[in-house]
Amino acid sequence: MSGSTKTMGALTVGSLVVVTAYSAALGSNGWLWFGWFVLLMVTVGVIASRSST
Repeated sequence: MSGSTKTMGALTVGSLVVVTAYSAALGSNGWLWFGWFVLLMVTVGVIASRSST
């Protein structure tokens, strides 16, 4: 994995922690979870495209 892919993965995991903490403290927000899911799908797509080349 390249450095940018690792950074994107770390950002995805970090944002999961933030969204989970927000949900635990202030209640669930569907838009935050939707945004995190979109980020996850983009990260998976980048990882898949990098590993196939």
